[in-house]
Amino acid sequence: MAASDDLAKLSARAKQAEDRVAAARGKAAADLERDVSAARASSQAQAEKLSDTVDAGESRLSAWWADVQKSWNAHIAAIRRHVDERKADYDVADAELTAENAEDDASFAIEYAYAAIEEAEYAALDATLARMEADEVAAAAQARG
Repeated sequence: MAASDDLAKLSARAKQAEDRVAAARGKAAADLERDVSAARASSQAQAEKLSDTVDAGESRLSAWWADVQKSWNAHIAAIRRHVDERKADYDVADAELTAENAEDDASFAIEYAYAAIEEAEYAALDATLARMEADEVAAAAQARG
């Protein structure tokens, strides 16, 4: 799949997430809990897929990307623990603090994703340039005979 196709897929997924979050405020708590559970499962599946991709192509991926993937796994695990711990009984003040922390976490996750998109654009453009240069070198070598 071409990098531009991957970015189009990413864009469509971001729009889907935007629509789901916008619709969340109008849902009943039980429905929203199901959505949260489904989103968590989907996120976990995507993290596992990313891990499998890194494991399968580790020799071809830069060490930096492998480190990013490992760091991401640790980050996701910490967030999951934090979310699970928040669900314990608490009073109104704790509930408000929990909501504010969750909102801050969501804002940061969105900023992180935005930065990842910026990095994806750079990487895709750089890969396109590297392929173009490799094709030029191959053509020059073939012309020399």
